[in-house]
Amino acid sequence: MAMYERLSEGRYLASEHTQGPWDPRSQHMGPVTALVAHELARTAPRPGLELSRLVVDVFAPVPVAELEVATDVVRDGKRVQCLSASVSSGGRELVRATAWRIREAGTPPTPVRQAPPVPPREERHGRSWLQSGFGYGKALDWRFVTGSAEETGPATAWGRLTVPLVAGEEPDAVERVAVFADSGNGISSALGFDTHVFVNVDLTISLFRAPVGEWICMEAETVIGPSGRGLTRSTLFDVAGEIGAATQTLFVAPRQG
Repeated sequence: MAMYERLSEGRYLASEHTQGPWDPRSQHMGPVTALVAHELARTAPRPGLELSRLVVDVFAPVPVAELEVATDVVRDGKRVQCLSASVSSGGRELVRATAWRIREAGTPPTPVRQAPPVPPREERHGRSWLQSGFGYGKALDWRFVTGSAEETGPATAWGRLTVPLVAGEEPDAVERVAVFADSGNGISSALGFDTHVFVNVDLTISLFRAPVGEWICMEAETVIGPSGRGLTRSTLFDVAGEIGAATQTLFVAPRQG
């Protein structure tokens, strides 16, 4: 079973593989962000332009239901291109996104950090809430380098999709980044999952080169402020090294009941 089944142009049906950890009726934003990237890749593509930045704002929880994704070209320049996307369900807009594509050109690259090796799978991670407690967690293969799903604090982890994003279609490398990059606050939680809610209201992904391969690594750290807000910062890697960064602004509150 894929995360989504295409019903018609711009219309998708979400499966249980999109379920998030806070409410089984709501989707994790990783699949939603990847679906946005999937639709943007089909919008006014032009050879030589690569997606370099994707910003997703979350207006309300996205239900595990039928979605409509609409995209548009905001600015179509020779060297840069700005796109927009909107995700709706039941006639209500739930997510809005913008993306920048930048032209490819030869530049002298600066040194970047190398990625840690992908570690072997550990059975304890398969038994954690992350990989057994909800649909999205079970749809990825998680490999922790430092930290774990059972403890708070910074963490570094590899992840890869084990199910298709859209039925019958192979996800591209940007979609693989997008589906994983929204997990920074989950793997590096600064507060207990049982005691607090720390939900992101946005996600920004910035890439300075095109990712490669099916494995993506995230080195994440979360800080909580004194007034109900937090921030997660993640460095992103593929098997060839550093590729960019992701940030999430968090709404933080004690769990009710």
